[in-house]
Amino acid sequence: MTDMNSQDRIMDIQPSAQKSASGRYELPSEMVAQQARSQRMLLLIVRCLFLVLLVAVTVLTLASESSQIEQLTPQTVLGWIIATVAVGAIVLLADAFTPNKRLTSVVGVYLGICVGLIGAVAIGALLDVIADAWELTESKGMIYLGLSKVIIGIVLCYLSVSFVLTTKDDFRLVIPYVEFAKQVRGVRPLLLDTSAIIDGRINDLGQIGFLDAPLIVPKFVIDELQQLADSSDKNKRTKGRRGLDMVSRMQSNPYLDLSIDDPQVEGLSVDKMLIELARTQNLRILTTDFNLKKVANIHDVAVLNVNDLANTLRAAVMPEETMLIKILKPGENPDQGIGYLEDGTMVVVEGADGMIGREVQVTVTNTLQTSAGRMIFARVPGTGPDTTATPPIEKTPAEQRGTSRRNPRRNG
Repeated sequence: MTDMNSQDRIMDIQPSAQKSASGRYELPSEMVAQQARSQRMLLLIVRCLFLVLLVAVTVLTLASESSQIEQLTPQTVLGWIIATVAVGAIVLLADAFTPNKRLTSVVGVYLGICVGLIGAVAIGALLDVIADAWELTESKGMIYLGLSKVIIGIVLCYLSVSFVLTTKDDFRLVIPYVEFAKQVRGVRPLLLDTSAIIDGRINDLGQIGFLDAPLIVPKFVIDELQQLADSSDKNKRTKGRRGLDMVSRMQSNPYLDLSIDDPQVEGLSVDKMLIELARTQNLRILTTDFNLKKVANIHDVAVLNVNDLANTLRAAVMPEETMLIKILKPGENPDQGIGYLEDGTMVVVEGADGMIGREVQVTVTNTLQTSAGRMIFARVPGTGPDTTATPPIEKTPAEQRGTSRRNPRRNG
């Protein structure tokens, strides 16, 4: 059964902005809303001008040809105007009901129409030659000939547009062996995977201005987050909901350029589809998954690991700090308990073996940061000394005898 909370989080993932509470540079939500209203008003003006221009051209054309057209009554003029307005209304409705246009689709339609018209002209010229050879020049034959040309042109345009739209993702032009590939200008965008979104530090990096590259979240990553949010496992469900919330926060962050794309990529898993998308479109992957980075490097795909950045900076959790953690299971060693932070960081707690299922206040003793992730060591206050600290190194008897021989006066 689908979790309604995860569905609500999916519905909340939409372009938005919110007011920044710090810094000199602010982009309030009112400003974003005003820009959206201005854009809608400009689009409305353009549509009205299009309709007025269409009607004006029709009226002026009829007026200029009125001397040559017999029986040009007001009813005829009104009929032409109504027909023109109807055509313009159909065009405007088609434009209004397709707000999310993609440049590749528009170019595909244009290219398909051009190819269809070229084919129609070629076949029309062939039909004219056949008509002249068969002496089909009477009025009845010319009517059928013209109708055939129109039908053939419409059919060819439809087939060309349909073919280009269905093959636009792998469409290539070979003249000879020359492939026109997509070129990315400026800063190369970053593809976010599931682990980077759940981690949550991407939003913080963008908030302080450390991310100036566009961020792309593929639709299949959102689908994976929704599957996690609908999982029967509590830990997976928590991670999925956190990931959906983080996507909404990043969309509301005015310092991040985040977009959700729906590419047509074939792959057996999300990681394989990410690598293939990054390879074909010359993108970079932003992740916290160490194994994904290793596989992507094999395919010559650039990968940025957030943990590598954190490894060069000061740890977010310092020794002697306290935190509230829920002990979920026992650890590998006796008297240890295992808990997790919201971002999935493992916390090994000494003295928490008998506190499974409880939330306890612990004191951080040490942190370990690697490319594979971060691990925090802590202990329950009052349970004994810090067992995670490195024990002092004791000298062997041979080393002590060597020291005695080198310093006889100190040992005499």
